[in-house]
Amino acid sequence: MLKAISEVGYPAQAGEETAYRAKVRVLLADDHTILRQGIRILLEAQDDFEVVGEATNGREALELARQYKPDVVLMDISMPEMNGLEATRRIKKELPQVRVVILTMHETEEYLVQILQAGANGYVLKQAADYELIEAVRIANRGDTYLYPRIAALLVTDYLKRLQAKPAGELDPAFESLTAREREILVLIAEGRTNREIAEALTLSIKTVESHRYSLMNKLNAHDRGELVRYAIRVGLIQP
Repeated sequence: MLKAISEVGYPAQAGEETAYRAKVRVLLADDHTILRQGIRILLEAQDDFEVVGEATNGREALELARQYKPDVVLMDISMPEMNGLEATRRIKKELPQVRVVILTMHETEEYLVQILQAGANGYVLKQAADYELIEAVRIANRGDTYLYPRIAALLVTDYLKRLQAKPAGELDPAFESLTAREREILVLIAEGRTNREIAEALTLSIKTVESHRYSLMNKLNAHDRGELVRYAIRVGLIQP
């Protein structure tokens, strides 16, 4: 007989009345109180969700994620003090087991690329139907990625265009020579981050960031930030 793994749970399968699963523990991060309360009511109306905390900005979201270690964070992208993307980056770096689903009003490929680069496990529009938000949390909790259908279609279309524009099998030797850390820093440079901001985001020293920046410019034959930005756009790391 299976033992309960949480004091508060729900039956695992029909016919297994004594077996329980723990509820999915969710942290809400949004600076709009009414929206946050509405989402809380929606989630807690489900048998398998438990809201463990609420944050009004990205910095609070990071602190509460450290404190509660939720299964899923529902993260607004636009918040004061620290935006949702930066909070997501830091949560995924410190707590890789925590899933993050981004909530946003924006329906563009640019936001999708930035969200995926930040390590989020899902992307839901605030105007989406209730059941889509619930499904996104469940899918993220399983370790999969949820993309709002129209955005997923845009991503596929963009990918196919890139394939058509570039001969099959053609790779940029310079890009292939970059380390994972150098690619990460290239994206942050292209997003306009300063060395200090990059150092704080990645928990590195400024000297280490400067060293990676020098290596990037040397490998890519770039002479300034503008050339690094244009290169990042050309290889598809960021959108113009």
